[in-house]
Amino acid sequence: MSKKYTIQQSPFIVPTTDNKLIEEHFGKATDGNSEISIAHMIAPPNWSEPFQTPEFDEYTYIIRGKKQFIIDGEKVILEAGQSIKIEKNTRIQYSNPFDEECEYLAICLPAFTMETVHRED
Repeated sequence: MSKKYTIQQSPFIVPTTDNKLIEEHFGKATDGNSEISIAHMIAPPNWSEPFQTPEFDEYTYIIRGKKQFIIDGEKVILEAGQSIKIEKNTRIQYSNPFDEECEYLAICLPAFTMETVHRED
């Protein structure tokens, strides 16, 4: 009888050029799952990403530090213990303009892909 669970002991480390740690535990890169992606992330101080308009809902839970979101032009700052759901097809920018690291979990439904995140140059 096969096990009805999977323990992820070696998440996929996404290569980055901005010192951000991205460990995908489940998702397209790790296990080919296109339904959901779950990633543990650490954004360094003074980090930011380009604006994007993803084709997926994204849930973020802040473990420590603070993270800034610009959502359709509105600035929102989350702190440890807070979470947010951002609906698909919403223009957003994620950043950590603060002096400490921000550790968080990100869950995307359906799974994150570079083809569906639609980052602006």
